[in-house]
Amino acid sequence: MSLDGWLIFAGFWVVFVTSPGPNAANCIQNGMTYGFARALWGVAGILTQALLFLTLSALGVTALIATSPTAFTVAKFAGATLLIWFGLRAWMRAHQPIAPIAASSHIYSRAFAIATLNPKSVAGYLAAFSQFVQTDVPIAQQMWVIVPTALTITAASYASYTALGAWLGRRALSAVANTTIRRVLAGCFILYGLALGAASFPERT
Repeated sequence: MSLDGWLIFAGFWVVFVTSPGPNAANCIQNGMTYGFARALWGVAGILTQALLFLTLSALGVTALIATSPTAFTVAKFAGATLLIWFGLRAWMRAHQPIAPIAASSHIYSRAFAIATLNPKSVAGYLAAFSQFVQTDVPIAQQMWVIVPTALTITAASYASYTALGAWLGRRALSAVANTTIRRVLAGCFILYGLALGAASFPERT
């Protein structure tokens, strides 16, 4: 990958992973609830998903999923259902005192599930590989550049969202303000899920 190609890819990836979405909302929520250090397990879950999807994209699997209407529609509805469920549960628990008792494995697996079932991931990785991978250069050779770049930017982005959540959690927020912020984040999950579900229905002609 040339320097110009790398700069364009890095710019695309910055936009891809910094755009607010379910992953960002989850990182902020984790930071508020568990503190920065413990909430980094959520970032680890996202990085695991990123490495998995980068590998699958290199193998052409994400392209197959994206071109299969049935598989992609099922994935969209599954993701929408998960996001709405997380949002409704967080909304109902927003007024309860924050009790950071979740196991690290729970934080990790929840973040991994949210990242994996977000069809934005498939679309983003497919776009990255269709636009930036050079067909005349062995894919394995290019992965030595793509993977470290993507994972570094992803880690920096979601660690920043986590730090924002931890900062909010450390502020002396009133009970009303705390509940409001948590319900705003819960509402984001619900809205993302509803929007994803609506977009999953086939267009009528």
